[in-house]
Amino acid sequence: MSDDFALTPSIPLSLTTLRKLLQESPRIVLSAEARQRVEHCHQYLHERLIHSDAPVYGINTGFGALCDTSISPQDRGQLQMNLMMSHACGTGAEVPSELVRLMLLLKAQSLSYGHSGVQPATVQRLLDMFNREMLPVVYQQGSLGASGDLAPLAHLCLPLLGLGEVNYQGYRLAAADALSLFSWAPLTLEAKEGLALLNGTQFMLAYGVHCLLRVQQLLDAADVIGALSLEAFDGRTEPFDERLHRIRPHAGQLWVAERLRTLLAGSELQQQPKTAVQDPYSFRCMPQVHGASRDAVAYVVQTVETECNAVTDNPNIFPDDDLILSGGNFHGQPLALALDMLAIATAEIGSISQQRTTQLIGGQRGLPPFLVAEPGLNSGFMIPQYTAAGIVSQNKQLCTPASVDSLVSSNGQEDHVSMGANAATKVLRVVENVEQILGIELLNAVQALAFRRPTQTSPQLEQVVAAFREKVSFVSRDRVLYPDLQAAAAFVRSYDWM
Repeated sequence: MSDDFALTPSIPLSLTTLRKLLQESPRIVLSAEARQRVEHCHQYLHERLIHSDAPVYGINTGFGALCDTSISPQDRGQLQMNLMMSHACGTGAEVPSELVRLMLLLKAQSLSYGHSGVQPATVQRLLDMFNREMLPVVYQQGSLGASGDLAPLAHLCLPLLGLGEVNYQGYRLAAADALSLFSWAPLTLEAKEGLALLNGTQFMLAYGVHCLLRVQQLLDAADVIGALSLEAFDGRTEPFDERLHRIRPHAGQLWVAERLRTLLAGSELQQQPKTAVQDPYSFRCMPQVHGASRDAVAYVVQTVETECNAVTDNPNIFPDDDLILSGGNFHGQPLALALDMLAIATAEIGSISQQRTTQLIGGQRGLPPFLVAEPGLNSGFMIPQYTAAGIVSQNKQLCTPASVDSLVSSNGQEDHVSMGANAATKVLRVVENVEQILGIELLNAVQALAFRRPTQTSPQLEQVVAAFREKVSFVSRDRVLYPDLQAAAAFVRSYDWM
């Protein structure tokens, strides 16, 4: 990738591209195509307002329930400023910095299509803040997920005006002071700009992108860790036979079964006689369960990538058609449903993982109870399973769908909302939880495999065992385990599972 990456409306952003941008941190710029579109739309709106007094929502009228109140030309700039200040009502915990950075990028991307009426300088300032990692202080609570993520986006965009606060190089600064570091003048908003900045789905979308990137890693980890647990439990490979899955050909199921066959190829443990006729579902049904989650995640990917390449403010301007349309592209229902699905699909990976952990510590199939040589004197791996079970239970609570709720706002003008922002913050907690649950399973599986020595698993899986042992050593007797749990979760997040 070159030093610069140009946002180009005709070239869609994919999750793969976003992953590279976040990892490699090139400077993001507006392409000539995007700059021309933005300028063309802004100029069209400016000229239209000079020649017409026809009411256009949020441009020469009030907002929400005040949409029938006319605003004079001299007050239109103040209207946008007032909108920005009055909507900055976020509360709760701060949005993590990596998500704020994504919000800046995704807001600039949405504005770059030239249907929002903003100045090119406004889009450029969002990118300048992204490139400099000058990250506005944004709060997690306050959005209903319709009319856009109003409160979070108000906090995101306040610093453009020299208001609010930013985090910069480890310091929390007043936005006005941060702008002065680069001799940036606060922007003066013109008609429609405040509304364009605040209407949009970039808060919940940033969570969706971030969580999907972690879930893709987590799904790959789950297959490998599940294969390690199967080997440690002296499980069978017949349930992964291709013929079984061809007669129930769900895409995710086929993928996971093939992957498990590949991971287990060459295993010495599989060459030994098996005493059990069948394995518990948590081993035998990995293709069906892991695969179903993969299929659900594929739907979420499609939804999130569509939203990454969409215009989600209101009203929308079509200069070539001499038309301004007020609609509802800010409504977060597509994301709300997808994010609720993502939470459920991810939580199920944790649920089946915890069951495999429970089987491993049960003193079955030649393994010692709680995976220590002297159980009784040592509790061994008894309590990590408690931890995993507690987290699984919490995930069940977090997976109650946010998208089935709606509350009336703005005096009934905004009478159905998506609650997608709540779905977004919940799914991040579920992802973090499942990373830890899989870490606990990995800890147990590698410990249990030590009791199968000198017989080895497959060469691929032995590489994982060796890499994990560099982070966490064998537990021969009781020791303080929470650092091992933390190290295991970090391994799940960072290891190259492919």
